[in-house]
Amino acid sequence: MEAFWISLAVIFVAELGDKSQLMAMTFATRFKTWPVLLGITIATTVVHLISVAVGGLIGDALPTTAISVAAGLAFLAFAVWTLRGDELTDDESKKAQNTTRNAVIAVTVAFFLAELGDKTMLATITLATQHGWLGTWIGSTVGMVAADALAILVGRLLGKHLPEKAIRYGAAAAFAIFGIVLLVEPFVS
Repeated sequence: MEAFWISLAVIFVAELGDKSQLMAMTFATRFKTWPVLLGITIATTVVHLISVAVGGLIGDALPTTAISVAAGLAFLAFAVWTLRGDELTDDESKKAQNTTRNAVIAVTVAFFLAELGDKTMLATITLATQHGWLGTWIGSTVGMVAADALAILVGRLLGKHLPEKAIRYGAAAAFAIFGIVLLVEPFVS
């Protein structure tokens, strides 16, 4: 259960202000909420399964201290990445708005491709090196879907009046805290 809760919290925070949230809001303006959430869930489930598999292989091959230091540095990098921000390109936005295919298929494919190599995928790999794969997989998937669902709901209620800077700074601070804890942990134990 620890892996589930940690992964849920970390990925939820990682997803705040991410381009995936912008995609979710864009798709939600074109399609009904449920097909968009289903597509996000399918894509996230597959990408995060791949992520925990990679993380599990890395975790088995490396010593615990090295993994903790690498994970801490990765989370500090995610904090900087989050501060830098993520934006949809015009091409990505047009694809989300102009698709005429089945909504679930369109959202699934778009999210799958957008998440490959994204910070949430890398964060899931990092978490899987530290925690059990099943809890990490389920927690990271639930965390991402919950953050994107929140983006859809808030986006529909508030439109463009989202406090983007505050969200970005809060997420970056959370990543920095996780990174510092991971860096310090092997030396205090």
